[in-house]
Amino acid sequence: MKTFLTILYIATSVWAIGAIIYHGRRPSRSISWALAIIILPFLGAILYYLFGMNRRKFKFYNTKEFEKRNKFAQPNISEQEGFLAHFDDDIRKERLNRLIQASSDTTAKSSNNVSVLQDGGETFNVLFKAMEEAQKFIHVQYYILERGTLLDKMLDLFERKIKEGVEIRIIYDSLGSYKLRGRPRKQFQDIGVKIYPIMPIRLRNLLFSLNFRNHRKIVIIDNTVAFTGGVNVSDKYIKRENGLGKWKDVHLKLEGPIVNDLHLVFLKDYFFASNKADFHISNYVAAQQAAGHVNAQVVAGGPDSKYPTIMQQYISMMNQAKRSICIANPYFVPGEAFLQNLKIIALEGVEITLLVPKKSDSQAAKFAMFSHFEELLKVGVKIYLRNDFSHSKIMIVDDDLVSIGSGNFDIRSFELNYETNILLYNKEINREMTEEFKKICEKASPVTLERFLNRTLWQKFLEGLFKFFKPLI
Repeated sequence: MKTFLTILYIATSVWAIGAIIYHGRRPSRSISWALAIIILPFLGAILYYLFGMNRRKFKFYNTKEFEKRNKFAQPNISEQEGFLAHFDDDIRKERLNRLIQASSDTTAKSSNNVSVLQDGGETFNVLFKAMEEAQKFIHVQYYILERGTLLDKMLDLFERKIKEGVEIRIIYDSLGSYKLRGRPRKQFQDIGVKIYPIMPIRLRNLLFSLNFRNHRKIVIIDNTVAFTGGVNVSDKYIKRENGLGKWKDVHLKLEGPIVNDLHLVFLKDYFFASNKADFHISNYVAAQQAAGHVNAQVVAGGPDSKYPTIMQQYISMMNQAKRSICIANPYFVPGEAFLQNLKIIALEGVEITLLVPKKSDSQAAKFAMFSHFEELLKVGVKIYLRNDFSHSKIMIVDDDLVSIGSGNFDIRSFELNYETNILLYNKEINREMTEEFKKICEKASPVTLERFLNRTLWQKFLEGLFKFFKPLI
């Protein structure tokens, strides 16, 4: 038996390492997986099979399962042409606009109204009020729909709206919302909600369904108002939990031409999840009216995108900076190329401030994130640890660029998850976000190089360990 297991271990390890060599794209990630395979007999190979294989090269990405997303890619809304934002006076913004257009198939739109919602309590108050006013339909997409007070309130609200003739569709990530299976999902079905999981975890599609997640948070109401950002439907945002307290996050309420672009992201995902074209697009996506003065752009990326959209957006924004970059993120674990680019910008004299939580819901991500602090502090990056847990994903550049959405600064958001950010070209919102960012930094704990160098050997060991496995986190 021992001989058999030894032969099986060697065979699976050789297969897995061969696949890494053949399909691997980045040496650092490949080395991490190879080490995992060697030091974790059988388990390492299984984890690589489930989470590490580069499936962009596989036929899976050319099948109808992904091609059908394009069914709603280009609606015929000629009136939208009048709301195209132009940046003739700023070639940097025009280049950023063109990059997102090439990568995400969306262009910057003018004449939008944007409200920044600074925490979960405010977000759900505004969201439920807008849902109460719905007359035609409510379209909902979340990574996490978690049982609790908020989900119960949503169920009750939807039951009333369906009786009023409002159509309601929900799609959710099958892993992030795994507790929705069974009775909770049936409760929504019983009241008439059309509800579907995205990439349900089944044996026949385990190769991709377990690793590629839909991390988006989108709500569209009557195609007149939209919500997106980082907030999930979870009581963590309205009640204190042990260890982390009440979660903080930032969300957006959107009105105007940008709603159509965000709605199309939902509709493509809904069609993909349900495999049902139970609607005619012209009944749900129609010409918009001017609602404000904000130029905004949807940034939507995923594993079937032509390019790593979210990473390209963040890098392009950083490279445009002349004076300052402010980043708030709970999982700041980017790749080496991203970090080198950030250090170069800091050495050029741009003031870079990184705001992260002191405590985390993922210890692995926390230690991997802390492992880069020393090199960042040495080039002048300012780092602050906030005492509460913030789930926000924000980048603020100079005085007129802001990104808010679901995309983290990690390899999962860059390559494996379906994400959506909103890029705002606006001085007023930038000023609002910058002031709030500075207020939080004033209450947070600054990380100094001298103090950080004196951390314990055990912490240094954990940082080094999880830094090595960073590409797998």
